[in-house]
Amino acid sequence: MQETWMAGWRIGATLTLIALSLWLGGCGAETRVTRVDPGVVTDLSGRWNDTDSRQVAEEMVNQALSYPWLENFIKAKNRPPVVIVGTILNRSHEHINVQTFVQDLARELTNSQKVTFVAGKGEREEIREERREQAVHAREDTQKSPGRELGADYMLKGSISTILDETDGVKAVFYQVDLEMIDLESNVKSWFGQKKIKKVIERKRTVF
Repeated sequence: MQETWMAGWRIGATLTLIALSLWLGGCGAETRVTRVDPGVVTDLSGRWNDTDSRQVAEEMVNQALSYPWLENFIKAKNRPPVVIVGTILNRSHEHINVQTFVQDLARELTNSQKVTFVAGKGEREEIREERREQAVHAREDTQKSPGRELGADYMLKGSISTILDETDGVKAVFYQVDLEMIDLESNVKSWFGQKKIKKVIERKRTVF
């Protein structure tokens, strides 16, 4: 009788543990998604994010286009300069999607309507391949001729760097973005811009 009772108790205890494990597993696996406006600042980790990329691009392009090099070029050539974005180096301690920043710069330059913005190196090759395809397959009156690309007058290059300071759960991250507008004919640096961001991240300790 006692053995039967013990066996029943073991089975009951096992079932209870299984049920508890399933319940806890279900709680841990719960996913909650909240849609927010892309313009809302969401600094979750303190790392470089979409807000930093967008704001830095807006400020630095506005700054670049307000300097004398632009007006001097338009007066000398009687047309807006043709600009291309070159390499933006990630010299920070973080993994930063530099391409997103490049796209933000490209958008601001294009939408300013103060310069003529042309496709970058990787994009140009794809477009040239399309022209080669047209030369073979497209109707002659719709084919686009080679050798008619606009050459850039200036290249925008730069880098993103960081300095990290950390102690006792408090971390300070200093970002520095440097951009240069370089004359492609003379190699003259016509404009140099710099944007600095400092973030302090404090992690609260949980005491049990």
